[in-house]
Amino acid sequence: MPRRRTKRGTERTPLAGEADVLVCGASFAGLAVARELAGARRADGAPARVLMLDRYEIGERQTSACAAPTGWLEALGLTDALRQTFRDLVINTPHGTSRYRLPWSWSTFDYPTLCELLDDQNDATFETAKVEGRSGATVHTDRGDVSAPLIVDALGWRRMLAPVDTRVQPPDAPLSRGLEVHPGGAGDELEIWIDRSYVREGYSWSFPAGEEVRIGVGSFDPRAHVKEPTVRLAEDLGTEAVGYQGNWIPHRLRPAAEDGIFFAGDSAGHCLPLSAEGIRTALYFGIACGRELRDVLEGRTTREAALRRYAAFSAGHRHRFGSMLSVQRLIPHVPPRLLTVLIRAMGTQRFVDWTFGHYLKTAPPEFVHAAPPRVSAARAPEPLAVAA
Repeated sequence: MPRRRTKRGTERTPLAGEADVLVCGASFAGLAVARELAGARRADGAPARVLMLDRYEIGERQTSACAAPTGWLEALGLTDALRQTFRDLVINTPHGTSRYRLPWSWSTFDYPTLCELLDDQNDATFETAKVEGRSGATVHTDRGDVSAPLIVDALGWRRMLAPVDTRVQPPDAPLSRGLEVHPGGAGDELEIWIDRSYVREGYSWSFPAGEEVRIGVGSFDPRAHVKEPTVRLAEDLGTEAVGYQGNWIPHRLRPAAEDGIFFAGDSAGHCLPLSAEGIRTALYFGIACGRELRDVLEGRTTREAALRRYAAFSAGHRHRFGSMLSVQRLIPHVPPRLLTVLIRAMGTQRFVDWTFGHYLKTAPPEFVHAAPPRVSAARAPEPLAVAA
């Protein structure tokens, strides 16, 4: 199937048909899934038909501060999207400032460029369409219905392809909320604030990115408003609040496989509690999902076995995610002066190396090149039939 881009007006033609894999969502997780399916062939030798859908053009709608461990961007060949790289993390509290020398670097990047680079690594067909729901193996969009035996929900926290009674809605859901502004300017410090004058439960940040600075506030309590403190933080930093963007952020794992659907990224809660880092984990779990799908396409396993393995892989991270969630819940109850003392005490290089080393291992960049185990071709099952 040839590539086609955003359709507008009279060019927005009806969309219908079947694919071997349908990836709903074309941001980090969806693009990572599609990357792993590049060049895939079905067990009968025919090229796999992979269709990727998103409401927006690829790279059109940035919803995060767009920063990730540099090693991940290097491993995926995305360094042309880098804006700025940092080795130090500055942590501010009302009673002091601490500087941590990280054992690995962190980089801000340009969202459209990174998405385009990642999209270049797949051979999927892309169509702009708003996903509205699902009936079995058929996904309903504002342009028509598309069917596939293998379906991925990488649409974000709404979890659109899950059964309706299992979906989450704010504010009564395990979601954080974040808002940031993008004033022009420059800086050389990657900074966060743990300051309850800005947000009672959460943190604030300033991430320089070339010719702009990304300044924002994230609240672990979805009921807390974040616009006023975001504006105030920007003013306190001597700049203006312009270029708003925000989103809800999941902070609890959800099933990565449900009702025959694969979920990746925010739709599966693949966002780390405490730090609210979701880009690296979306790429990580997206790659894992794509590898399982490729094994099904190429006849090495069945869809049911792939769903079980992928669900178990995601659930295997529950302890690490749960530990970070416990710390996220604890920090708001620590007196500010004691919190400052603790942050300084944890700033020894040995402890920083150990802590951030383990943090990176939750989703290590080496996973990009790790060879997944393969089932012997002699034992491969019959190809999966396409659903009607």
